[in-house]
Amino acid sequence: MENLRRTVAIVENDASMRRSVLRLLNAHGFLVEEYTSAESFLGRDVGSHAECLVLDIDLGGMSGIELQSRLKESGASLPVIFITALEDDALKEQATRAGCVAYLRKPFPAALLIDAINRVFKSQGSSA
Repeated sequence: MENLRRTVAIVENDASMRRSVLRLLNAHGFLVEEYTSAESFLGRDVGSHAECLVLDIDLGGMSGIELQSRLKESGASLPVIFITALEDDALKEQATRAGCVAYLRKPFPAALLIDAINRVFKSQGSSA
């Protein structure tokens, strides 16, 4: 399967949502790293191979938008797909200005997330 070696990190504090996304991505051949908070993602193992980040906005501590901002400030160019249950056009505008690949409101169709991830990997080149 073409995506077998591509790794996606999920940062989601809701266990059931994180598990659902993990299963979806596994079913599409992606490797998955999962984190419960922005802080745990920042403290991840240096061996992390994440090539794309599926990031909740409202994480309880540091927000997903704050995490994306920190990553950019540190020079990381990890593509971000935001997922959120918040109905907030200002947040969507902020996320879009920050350069997210996609902004999906929960509950979102699985195909939208898979399509966004596939766009990321297509733009990075398909060789794993």
